[in-house]
Amino acid sequence: MPATPHTEKHFTAGEVVRDIVIGMSDGLTVPFALAAGLAGAAEMLHSTSVIVIAGLAEIAAGSIAMGLGGYLAAKSDSEHYVKEYDREVREVREIPDEEADEVLEVFQNYGLTSEESMPIVDALRKRPKDWVDFMMRFELGLEQPDPKRALRSALTIAVSYVAGGFIPLSPYIAMQSAHSALFVSVAVTLMALGVFGYIKGLFTGLNPLRGALQTMVIGGLAAGAAFTIARWIS
Repeated sequence: MPATPHTEKHFTAGEVVRDIVIGMSDGLTVPFALAAGLAGAAEMLHSTSVIVIAGLAEIAAGSIAMGLGGYLAAKSDSEHYVKEYDREVREVREIPDEEADEVLEVFQNYGLTSEESMPIVDALRKRPKDWVDFMMRFELGLEQPDPKRALRSALTIAVSYVAGGFIPLSPYIAMQSAHSALFVSVAVTLMALGVFGYIKGLFTGLNPLRGALQTMVIGGLAAGAAFTIARWIS
């Protein structure tokens, strides 16, 4: 009887999900807090136009700032990898014996003896590029970044921020009463946080309901704190 092939499913889009989480979570909470903080002043004017204008400006500025931050962070990771890679290339070429000792130390950390490790070390000595790749991954714990990662990260974070930002702002766009729009904004923001947390849990392997509750509580507390401070200042 033929054996059933063993297949493993691993989640491989962690960086993309992380960028979406960063952009969406900030996009949901920051514009909500700003809009809610301005609601008191807007009530006196009997208009939501001030909130809408300020909210749109914040979404534009926030998405640019967050996207730029994601770009610089990913670019820094790439530059750090290149710098460390060049250093390992130089050390493998100039001080191979010291590097070989470091390979032995890596294997010893996994419980292998020197006698068990030496054939692998000798094989790596004959393959300088593989040797450098081994040192990058197992000594330094660095994976080669995707060269397109910086731009993709910036766009993902920025778009997610805009998408999240329009959710709490949409009631103020659709309604004339700032007081009524505030309550609707709270409701739709909490609902969006719950849906967002649920979907995030599905993608990351966590319990979706727990993810939804956790995101609602954390996002709600963050937005509530920002709202309280904004209203207190105004």
